[in-house]
Amino acid sequence: MGAQIEHIKINNTNIPVIFEEQHSLPTFNLQLVFKNSGSIKDNDKSGLASLSSRVLNEGTFEDGSIKFAQKLENLAISLNVSHGFETFVIELSSIKDVHKDALELLEQLLKSPNYKVETVDKIKTILTGSLKRKENDFDYVSKNELKKLLFKNTALENPGSGTIESISKISLDDIKEFINTNLVLENLIVVAGGDISFKEIKNELKPLLTSLNNGKESKLTTVHASDKKEIKELIKQTEQAYIYFGSPFNTEVNDKNNYIAKVASFILGGSGFGSRLMEEIRVKRGLAYSAYGQISINKSHSYFTGYLQTKNETAQDAKDLVIKIVNDFIKNGITKDELKAAKNFLTGSEPLRVETLSQRLNRAFTLYYRGLEQDYTNKELENIEKLTLKDINAYIKSHNEIKNLSFSIVRK
Repeated sequence: MGAQIEHIKINNTNIPVIFEEQHSLPTFNLQLVFKNSGSIKDNDKSGLASLSSRVLNEGTFEDGSIKFAQKLENLAISLNVSHGFETFVIELSSIKDVHKDALELLEQLLKSPNYKVETVDKIKTILTGSLKRKENDFDYVSKNELKKLLFKNTALENPGSGTIESISKISLDDIKEFINTNLVLENLIVVAGGDISFKEIKNELKPLLTSLNNGKESKLTTVHASDKKEIKELIKQTEQAYIYFGSPFNTEVNDKNNYIAKVASFILGGSGFGSRLMEEIRVKRGLAYSAYGQISINKSHSYFTGYLQTKNETAQDAKDLVIKIVNDFIKNGITKDELKAAKNFLTGSEPLRVETLSQRLNRAFTLYYRGLEQDYTNKELENIEKLTLKDINAYIKSHNEIKNLSFSIVRK
């Protein structure tokens, strides 16, 4: 049948439910997605969303992490809490026979998280150790330094997991306030499916959702990438140079021409072998094992970004070549053969993206979250099929802003 959009009314709040019924397997899947509630809400406490999600993975106050985890394991229930930049997600899955037990355990968790100082201290110790190890992960370092250049003085400037310094300053009260403020009915989108009817799930979700409070709907903050063409180099003891680059890309998630951006992104750097970046940097000149770039379009921000690794002595040549490739791409556009190959791949691989229930639900959620119609993907494929060389090259030329590249380079 495909996913459908329904609603459940809880405490005078209409909760959207993205739902698909599937009886081929006796499974149950549920996601509670809280919009505009990820690390975009960290404010001056970088890593707050990360710590909050980790606390909710530590079981209930009464059971603690080990006993609560045993209850889940005994019934083969999977319960995981995570966060992105814009969203905070609680994911639950089980076989159909124990789905009521799964919902009950999740309700216990929401009503009584493991709010203990020692819980937070344990998480901080683990996370701090992980962040210390990443100080020598120069790929991670270079990526984060680029974000500092592109998104200075915004929530995207810092890594989602925070920094050692910021993590040390976050208290249990900060975590409680974050969860109480953001995990409210007004921010909630439910994604559910499996061997169950909507009538069943509607009745069974009500006690769970009633355990959530009403609050103030979080508003989305728009973030813009810098066009200052900055370069930051860090000198480290490394055998390779790690190069990340990025620039603005001016669009919105509901722009009618985003299908053209998808094709252009695929050809410039998203298709692996055959892409401009890979062909020019690796195949023709052997400057890198791989080179990648893509246009990333989100509700809060959109930009062009890419990366490569090369020898220390060829870092400057590789950087200059990236600039030349992007400039040539904007000036001259693509070829007829490149457009044909991109069309064949993007339309031919579409069935692989909706094979599983999880894939279909995730797509349905993404479309709903972005304010797009549920048949958007079909229309997008039709538009890609009809796309002419003239139109895509005119579109590429109109996005001159991606030439304003900033670079983060870690080298010896």
